[in-house]
Amino acid sequence: MFTGIIRELGTVTRNERRNGLARLTIQAPRTAAKIEPLESIAVNGVCLSAVRIERGAVAFEVIPETLRMTALAGLRPGARVHVEPSLTLTDRLGGQLLLGHVDGVGRILSRRARGGEVVLEIQVPPALRRWLVPKGPIAVDGVSLTMGARLGRSSFTVHLIPETIRQTTLGGVSVGSPVNLELDYFTKLVGQLASSRSAR
Repeated sequence: MFTGIIRELGTVTRNERRNGLARLTIQAPRTAAKIEPLESIAVNGVCLSAVRIERGAVAFEVIPETLRMTALAGLRPGARVHVEPSLTLTDRLGGQLLLGHVDGVGRILSRRARGGEVVLEIQVPPALRRWLVPKGPIAVDGVSLTMGARLGRSSFTVHLIPETIRQTTLGGVSVGSPVNLELDYFTKLVGQLASSRSAR
């Protein structure tokens, strides 16, 4: 599990296809120094297993299903990514509980800077819209955020405070950029329970 509190910005050094898999390598020295092979790491919100750690870099093998469900396939060498090691039993929960299981890919519809904050409007796939809750939690590229009070018919907004802008890549994203979305697990669970009861 993860919290969505980003501890390190890594840099993609390779993203190559081999025998149907993608081999993704990220330079992330702080994370690399404290993990072992096969540990779970969230990369832009996607839970991946480290297969090799060497000289401050962490390599991952990404299967086609993960590439299809996320925006990882589009990462190019030099891209900055959010890196978060998995929680231990003694860690503080500073954000929200995340599984690293991306629900879908959204797109940045607009970016507005005003009064020290950056407001992003993000389009969501139609199947995800019903799970959005005003002022509810959501993870965007692995960053724990709170949705705005008003939802669009196919979008939501998030307001980035200056510290989030400094510590993540979200403040500099451009319109049209894809972002990984993970919805709140408990919201989905309650919604599924309600649907199953109404179907009886």
